[in-house]
Amino acid sequence: MIKACDLKKSSIVKIDGGPCMVENIQVQSPSARGSATLYKVRFRNIASKQKVDRTFKGDDVIDEADFERREVQFLYSDGSSYAFMDLDDYNQFELNADDLEGQSGFLSDGLEGIKSLISDGKVLGIELPPVVELEITETGPSMRSASATARTKPATLSTGHVIQVPEYMEQGE
Repeated sequence: MIKACDLKKSSIVKIDGGPCMVENIQVQSPSARGSATLYKVRFRNIASKQKVDRTFKGDDVIDEADFERREVQFLYSDGSSYAFMDLDDYNQFELNADDLEGQSGFLSDGLEGIKSLISDGKVLGIELPPVVELEITETGPSMRSASATARTKPATLSTGHVIQVPEYMEQGE
């Protein structure tokens, strides 16, 4: 059991009988006397990938999900599926691009700190490390005096994924 005020991003709890990961938390402190602080939480069901929005008071209790985190290594991709190896028992498994949901653009050879989420012997998904360093392979020219503005430009990473970066960043960074 975990209190709503103790929830953190990437915590995994049981909502409606299924394991859900916390994606976003908004805290609202009401100004009226006697009112409780509200926690608006967006969960993502790990098995079905559906979003679930719930509002809790700080003292509300939520069931923790039974799952296991194990360190894995990314091996290769063949387009629609991604192969991983469990570093504890060296078993290999594959996940579809739908199971990774936006994480595939940050997978590269030698990336350390990837964890698999396992429930009832089944791999539900992966959890990337908090920081992933990738090289910019293609972007527009940098601007010298662009640091005072908050404008961005598209950049292609070494994995082929396109993200927005500040204007002062260059190719090779």
